[in-house]
Amino acid sequence: MINEIKEKIIKENYRITKEEALALFEQPLEELAKAANELRLACAPKTTSVCSIISARQGKCGENCKYCAQSAHWKTSCTSHPMIKPEDAIPQCKKAIENKVSRLSLVTSGVGLKGQEFDQALECYKEILKTTNGKLLLCASHGIISYEQMVQLKEAGVVRYHHNVETSKNYFSKICTTHTYEDRIETIRNAKKAGLEICSGGIIGMGETIEDRIDLAMTIRDLEVQSVPVNILNPIPGTPLENIEKISKEEALKTIAVFRFIMPSQFIRCAAGRKSLGENGRDAFLSGANALISGDFLTVEGSTNKEDLEMLEELGLGIEEF
Repeated sequence: MINEIKEKIIKENYRITKEEALALFEQPLEELAKAANELRLACAPKTTSVCSIISARQGKCGENCKYCAQSAHWKTSCTSHPMIKPEDAIPQCKKAIENKVSRLSLVTSGVGLKGQEFDQALECYKEILKTTNGKLLLCASHGIISYEQMVQLKEAGVVRYHHNVETSKNYFSKICTTHTYEDRIETIRNAKKAGLEICSGGIIGMGETIEDRIDLAMTIRDLEVQSVPVNILNPIPGTPLENIEKISKEEALKTIAVFRFIMPSQFIRCAAGRKSLGENGRDAFLSGANALISGDFLTVEGSTNKEDLEMLEELGLGIEEF
Protein backbone atom coordinates (compact mmCIF):
# COMPACT_ATOMS: atom_id res chain seq x y z
CA MET A 1 0.00 0.00 0.00
CA ILE A 2 2.71 2.51 0.99
CA ASN A 3 4.75 2.13 -2.19
CA GLU A 4 1.66 2.07 -4.39
CA ILE A 5 0.50 5.44 -3.06
CA LYS A 6 4.04 6.82 -3.20
CA GLU A 7 4.39 5.91 -6.88
CA LYS A 8 1.02 7.46 -7.74
CA ILE A 9 2.11 10.71 -6.09
CA ILE A 10 5.43 10.77 -7.94
CA LYS A 11 4.16 9.70 -11.37
CA GLU A 12 0.62 11.13 -11.41
CA ASN A 13 0.82 14.08 -8.99
CA TYR A 14 -1.82 12.22 -7.01
CA ARG A 15 -3.50 13.87 -3.99
CA ILE A 16 -4.15 11.30 -1.31
CA THR A 17 -7.52 11.06 0.43
CA LYS A 18 -8.23 11.37 4.12
CA GLU A 19 -8.95 7.65 4.28
CA GLU A 20 -5.59 6.82 2.71
CA ALA A 21 -3.80 9.16 5.12
CA LEU A 22 -5.46 7.47 8.10
CA ALA A 23 -4.44 4.07 6.73
CA LEU A 24 -0.83 5.25 6.29
CA PHE A 25 -0.67 6.08 10.00
CA GLU A 26 -1.29 2.42 10.74
CA GLN A 27 1.70 1.25 8.73
CA PRO A 28 5.11 0.36 10.25
CA LEU A 29 7.24 3.45 10.88
CA GLU A 30 10.33 2.12 9.13
CA GLU A 31 8.50 1.52 5.84
CA LEU A 32 6.49 4.73 6.10
CA ALA A 33 9.54 6.89 6.85
CA LYS A 34 11.53 5.34 3.99
CA ALA A 35 8.77 6.06 1.49
CA ALA A 36 8.26 9.60 2.82
CA ASN A 37 11.96 10.29 2.41
CA GLU A 38 11.81 9.00 -1.16
CA LEU A 39 8.88 11.34 -1.79
CA ARG A 40 10.95 14.22 -0.46
CA LEU A 41 13.79 13.37 -2.82
CA ALA A 42 11.46 13.04 -5.80
CA CYS A 43 9.04 15.93 -5.24
CA ALA A 44 10.41 18.54 -2.84
CA PRO A 45 13.12 21.18 -3.32
CA LYS A 46 16.62 19.68 -3.41
CA THR A 47 17.98 22.17 -0.90
CA THR A 48 16.88 22.70 2.66
CA SER A 49 15.58 25.93 4.13
CA VAL A 50 17.03 27.30 7.39
CA CYS A 51 15.24 30.10 9.19
CA SER A 52 15.48 31.81 12.57
CA ILE A 53 13.11 33.97 14.55
CA ILE A 54 13.46 37.08 16.67
CA SER A 55 11.01 37.57 19.52
CA ALA A 56 10.12 41.14 18.62
CA ARG A 57 7.45 41.61 21.29
CA GLN A 58 6.92 39.09 24.07
CA GLY A 59 4.30 38.28 26.68
CA LYS A 60 1.12 39.95 27.97
CA CYS A 61 -1.00 38.37 25.23
CA GLY A 62 -4.74 38.65 25.72
CA GLU A 63 -5.50 35.43 23.85
CA ASN A 64 -6.16 32.20 25.76
CA CYS A 65 -4.30 29.62 23.64
CA LYS A 66 -3.87 26.76 26.08
CA TYR A 67 -0.36 25.84 24.95
CA CYS A 68 1.20 29.29 25.17
CA ALA A 69 3.44 30.65 27.92
CA GLN A 70 2.88 34.21 26.67
CA SER A 71 -0.85 34.28 27.41
CA ALA A 72 -1.83 36.68 30.20
CA HIS A 73 -4.51 34.16 31.16
CA TRP A 74 -1.89 31.76 32.59
CA LYS A 75 0.72 32.12 35.31
CA THR A 76 4.01 31.09 33.72
CA SER A 77 7.65 32.10 34.01
CA CYS A 78 7.51 33.95 30.69
CA THR A 79 8.88 37.49 30.87
CA SER A 80 7.61 40.32 28.69
CA HIS A 81 9.34 42.96 26.61
CA PRO A 82 8.01 45.73 24.34
CA MET A 83 8.34 46.04 20.57
CA ILE A 84 11.92 45.70 19.41
CA LYS A 85 13.74 48.68 17.89
CA PRO A 86 15.67 48.45 14.61
CA GLU A 87 19.03 49.02 16.34
CA ASP A 88 18.37 45.98 18.54
CA ALA A 89 17.20 43.75 15.68
CA ILE A 90 20.12 44.47 13.32
CA PRO A 91 22.86 42.68 15.34
CA GLN A 92 20.72 39.52 15.54
CA CYS A 93 20.17 39.65 11.78
CA LYS A 94 23.89 39.98 11.07
CA LYS A 95 24.58 37.01 13.34
CA ALA A 96 21.95 35.00 11.44
CA ILE A 97 23.72 35.71 8.15
CA GLU A 98 27.04 34.59 9.63
CA ASN A 99 25.36 31.32 10.63
CA LYS A 100 24.05 30.71 7.08
CA VAL A 101 20.43 31.38 7.99
CA SER A 102 18.55 32.22 4.82
CA ARG A 103 15.28 33.46 6.30
CA LEU A 104 14.47 35.49 9.39
CA SER A 105 11.15 36.40 10.98
CA LEU A 106 10.14 38.98 13.54
CA VAL A 107 7.51 37.42 15.82
CA THR A 108 5.20 39.43 18.06
CA SER A 109 2.84 38.31 20.81
CA GLY A 110 -0.81 39.30 20.88
CA VAL A 111 -3.79 38.77 18.62
CA GLY A 112 -2.39 41.28 16.13
CA LEU A 113 -0.05 44.23 15.66
CA LYS A 114 -1.31 47.73 14.98
CA GLY A 115 -0.66 51.44 15.37
CA GLN A 116 2.75 52.67 16.39
CA GLU A 117 4.05 49.15 17.04
CA PHE A 118 3.13 48.04 13.53
CA ASP A 119 4.86 51.12 12.13
CA GLN A 120 7.92 50.20 14.20
CA ALA A 121 7.88 46.70 12.70
CA LEU A 122 7.79 48.17 9.20
CA GLU A 123 10.79 50.35 10.06
CA CYS A 124 12.63 47.28 11.34
CA TYR A 125 12.13 45.42 8.07
CA LYS A 126 13.28 48.38 6.00
CA GLU A 127 16.40 48.85 8.13
CA ILE A 128 17.22 45.14 8.07
CA LEU A 129 17.09 45.08 4.26
CA LYS A 130 19.23 48.18 4.02
CA THR A 131 21.93 47.13 6.49
CA THR A 132 22.17 43.50 5.38
CA ASN A 133 22.15 44.30 1.64
CA GLY A 134 19.22 41.97 1.08
CA LYS A 135 21.14 38.91 2.31
CA LEU A 136 18.14 37.68 4.31
CA LEU A 137 14.69 36.73 3.10
CA LEU A 138 12.32 38.44 5.50
CA CYS A 139 9.29 36.77 7.04
CA ALA A 140 6.75 38.27 9.44
CA SER A 141 4.59 36.82 12.20
CA HIS A 142 2.27 39.45 13.65
CA GLY A 143 -0.97 37.58 14.28
CA ILE A 144 -4.35 38.49 12.84
CA ILE A 145 -3.87 41.62 10.74
CA SER A 146 -5.68 43.20 7.80
CA TYR A 147 -5.12 42.94 4.07
CA GLU A 148 -3.97 46.57 4.05
CA GLN A 149 -1.30 45.77 6.64
CA MET A 150 -0.18 42.77 4.59
CA VAL A 151 0.34 45.09 1.62
CA GLN A 152 2.46 47.40 3.80
CA LEU A 153 4.58 44.46 4.94
CA LYS A 154 5.22 43.44 1.34
CA GLU A 155 6.15 47.01 0.43
CA ALA A 156 8.62 47.02 3.36
CA GLY A 157 10.40 43.97 1.95
CA VAL A 158 8.67 41.04 3.64
CA VAL A 159 8.29 38.05 1.32
CA ARG A 160 6.50 35.50 3.54
CA TYR A 161 3.88 35.70 6.29
CA HIS A 162 3.81 33.17 9.11
CA HIS A 163 0.47 32.32 10.69
CA ASN A 164 -0.18 28.82 11.99
CA VAL A 165 -3.58 27.16 11.64
CA GLU A 166 -2.42 25.27 14.79
CA THR A 167 -4.86 22.32 14.66
CA SER A 168 -8.00 21.08 12.92
CA LYS A 169 -11.17 23.12 12.62
CA ASN A 170 -12.90 20.53 14.78
CA TYR A 171 -10.37 20.77 17.63
CA PHE A 172 -9.53 24.47 17.52
CA SER A 173 -12.15 25.61 20.06
CA LYS A 174 -10.69 23.13 22.56
CA ILE A 175 -7.40 25.08 22.34
CA CYS A 176 -8.50 28.71 21.97
CA THR A 177 -11.78 30.62 22.36
CA THR A 178 -10.67 34.27 22.15
CA HIS A 179 -10.44 34.11 18.37
CA THR A 180 -11.68 31.59 15.82
CA TYR A 181 -10.30 29.12 13.34
CA GLU A 182 -11.95 31.21 10.62
CA ASP A 183 -10.00 34.27 11.81
CA ARG A 184 -6.76 32.38 11.15
CA ILE A 185 -7.84 31.17 7.73
CA GLU A 186 -8.93 34.67 6.72
CA THR A 187 -5.55 36.05 7.81
CA ILE A 188 -3.75 33.59 5.55
CA ARG A 189 -6.03 34.51 2.65
CA ASN A 190 -5.32 38.21 3.23
CA ALA A 191 -1.58 37.53 3.09
CA LYS A 192 -1.93 35.55 -0.13
CA LYS A 193 -4.09 38.28 -1.66
CA ALA A 194 -1.33 40.78 -0.88
CA GLY A 195 1.16 38.64 -2.78
CA LEU A 196 3.00 37.17 0.21
CA GLU A 197 4.15 33.57 0.46
CA ILE A 198 2.75 31.63 3.41
CA CYS A 199 4.32 29.72 6.28
CA SER A 200 1.60 27.88 8.19
CA GLY A 201 1.54 24.69 10.20
CA GLY A 202 0.58 23.69 13.70
CA ILE A 203 1.32 21.96 16.96
CA ILE A 204 0.97 18.23 17.51
CA GLY A 205 0.57 16.60 20.89
CA MET A 206 -2.13 18.90 22.33
CA GLY A 207 -4.58 16.07 22.87
CA GLU A 208 -5.86 16.05 19.30
CA THR A 209 -6.62 12.86 17.37
CA ILE A 210 -4.74 11.53 14.37
CA GLU A 211 -7.75 12.55 12.29
CA ASP A 212 -7.36 16.12 13.57
CA ARG A 213 -3.76 16.15 12.37
CA ILE A 214 -4.75 14.90 8.96
CA ASP A 215 -7.50 17.52 8.73
CA LEU A 216 -4.90 20.16 9.63
CA ALA A 217 -2.52 18.97 6.92
CA MET A 218 -5.25 18.85 4.29
CA THR A 219 -6.40 22.36 5.16
CA ILE A 220 -2.82 23.58 4.71
CA ARG A 221 -2.52 21.68 1.44
CA ASP A 222 -5.72 23.32 0.14
CA LEU A 223 -4.37 26.76 1.11
CA GLU A 224 -1.30 26.07 -1.08
CA VAL A 225 1.15 26.95 1.66
CA GLN A 226 4.86 26.99 0.81
CA SER A 227 6.31 26.25 4.27
CA VAL A 228 4.76 24.01 6.93
CA PRO A 229 6.27 24.22 10.43
CA VAL A 230 5.56 21.18 12.60
CA ASN A 231 5.82 21.91 16.33
CA ILE A 232 5.81 19.14 18.93
CA LEU A 233 4.21 20.41 22.11
CA ASN A 234 6.56 21.04 24.99
CA PRO A 235 4.10 21.28 27.91
CA ILE A 236 4.84 24.50 29.79
CA PRO A 237 4.22 24.78 33.54
CA GLY A 238 1.37 27.14 34.30
CA THR A 239 -0.54 26.51 31.06
CA PRO A 240 -3.66 24.31 30.92
CA LEU A 241 -1.69 21.70 28.96
CA GLU A 242 1.17 21.49 31.47
CA ASN A 243 0.35 17.91 32.50
CA ILE A 244 -0.56 16.49 29.11
CA GLU A 245 1.31 13.33 28.18
CA LYS A 246 3.96 13.91 25.54
CA ILE A 247 3.54 12.02 22.28
CA SER A 248 6.09 9.34 21.47
CA LYS A 249 8.93 9.76 19.03
CA GLU A 250 7.30 7.16 16.75
CA GLU A 251 4.03 9.07 16.65
CA ALA A 252 5.79 12.33 15.88
CA LEU A 253 7.81 10.77 13.05
CA LYS A 254 4.71 9.09 11.61
CA THR A 255 2.97 12.47 11.63
CA ILE A 256 5.83 14.07 9.69
CA ALA A 257 5.90 11.17 7.24
CA VAL A 258 2.16 11.32 6.55
CA PHE A 259 2.38 15.10 6.17
CA ARG A 260 4.93 14.45 3.40
CA PHE A 261 2.45 12.13 1.66
CA ILE A 262 -0.22 14.82 1.90
CA MET A 263 2.11 17.66 0.88
CA PRO A 264 4.84 16.12 -1.31
CA SER A 265 6.37 19.36 -2.63
CA GLN A 266 6.27 21.72 0.37
CA PHE A 267 8.96 22.62 2.86
CA ILE A 268 8.01 20.62 5.94
CA ARG A 269 9.84 22.52 8.63
CA CYS A 270 10.91 21.00 11.96
CA ALA A 271 10.18 23.60 14.62
CA ALA A 272 9.74 23.58 18.41
CA GLY A 273 10.10 20.18 20.05
CA ARG A 274 12.57 18.81 17.52
CA LYS A 275 15.16 18.07 20.21
CA SER A 276 12.68 15.77 21.96
CA LEU A 277 13.17 13.34 19.05
CA GLY A 278 16.82 12.86 20.01
CA GLU A 279 19.95 13.47 17.92
CA ASN A 280 18.76 17.01 17.20
CA GLY A 281 15.76 15.65 15.29
CA ARG A 282 17.86 13.84 12.69
CA ASP A 283 15.25 11.11 12.15
CA ALA A 284 12.66 13.71 11.16
CA PHE A 285 14.75 14.45 8.05
CA LEU A 286 14.78 10.74 7.25
CA SER A 287 10.98 10.72 7.59
CA GLY A 288 10.14 13.41 5.05
CA ALA A 289 11.06 16.74 6.67
CA ASN A 290 13.31 19.07 4.66
CA ALA A 291 13.57 22.37 6.54
CA LEU A 292 14.06 23.68 10.05
CA ILE A 293 13.96 26.62 12.40
CA SER A 294 17.42 27.05 13.89
CA GLY A 295 18.20 28.69 17.21
CA ASP A 296 15.92 29.27 20.18
CA PHE A 297 12.15 29.57 19.91
CA LEU A 298 9.90 32.10 21.63
CA THR A 299 9.77 30.56 25.10
CA VAL A 300 11.65 27.25 24.76
CA GLU A 301 15.24 26.35 23.98
CA GLY A 302 16.15 25.30 20.44
CA SER A 303 19.30 24.05 18.76
CA THR A 304 22.44 26.00 17.99
CA ASN A 305 23.09 27.02 14.41
CA LYS A 306 26.40 25.16 14.51
CA GLU A 307 24.89 21.79 15.41
CA ASP A 308 22.08 22.27 12.90
CA LEU A 309 24.46 23.07 10.04
CA GLU A 310 26.66 20.09 10.92
CA MET A 311 23.63 17.80 10.92
CA LEU A 312 22.36 19.08 7.57
CA GLU A 313 25.81 18.64 6.04
CA GLU A 314 26.04 15.06 7.32
CA LEU A 315 22.60 14.35 5.83
CA GLY A 316 23.72 15.76 2.47
CA LEU A 317 21.16 18.57 2.52
CA GLY A 318 22.38 21.78 0.90
CA ILE A 319 21.04 25.15 2.06
CA GLU A 320 18.88 27.25 -0.24
CA GLU A 321 20.56 30.23 -1.85
CA PHE A 322 19.01 33.42 -3.17
